[in-house]
Amino acid sequence: MKIILLVVGKTTEKHFAEGLKDYTSRLSHYADFRIEVVPDLRNTKNLTQEQQKEEEGKLILRQIQPGDDLILLDERGREMRSVEFAAWLQTRINRAPRRIVFLVGGPYGFSPSVRAQAKESLSLSQMTFSHQMIRLLFAEQLYRAFTILHNQPYHHE
Repeated sequence: MKIILLVVGKTTEKHFAEGLKDYTSRLSHYADFRIEVVPDLRNTKNLTQEQQKEEEGKLILRQIQPGDDLILLDERGREMRSVEFAAWLQTRINRAPRRIVFLVGGPYGFSPSVRAQAKESLSLSQMTFSHQMIRLLFAEQLYRAFTILHNQPYHHE
């Protein structure tokens, strides 16, 4: 089973990229975790926000494979404490999907076609964070979830 963090656009901020590299390395002890990038749209000046979402949606859906569990990371999604997220993750893993794909969308959110493909939406916070920052926050929470599941002393409660 693979866990994919699918993101729109590269992580360009050096400190976030370094943090992501660190957590990707840490996660390799627990799961086959990868970050996959959907390229930013080009020449969007003449596109409305809705058109941009639709075009990004087409690129995103090309990355989704049959049988994937697509989970949107969305500020309006379901919120959980870290321990609850760990239990949720274990349930997903036990279902044995080939891939669990967590998606960070573009600047205007998700197209209706992407939302229709998603199994669920999760929120890391009701606050809005930059798309680059949320990648690092999610990677840390995923690592935290695995340490909770393996009874390791990273998470304190």
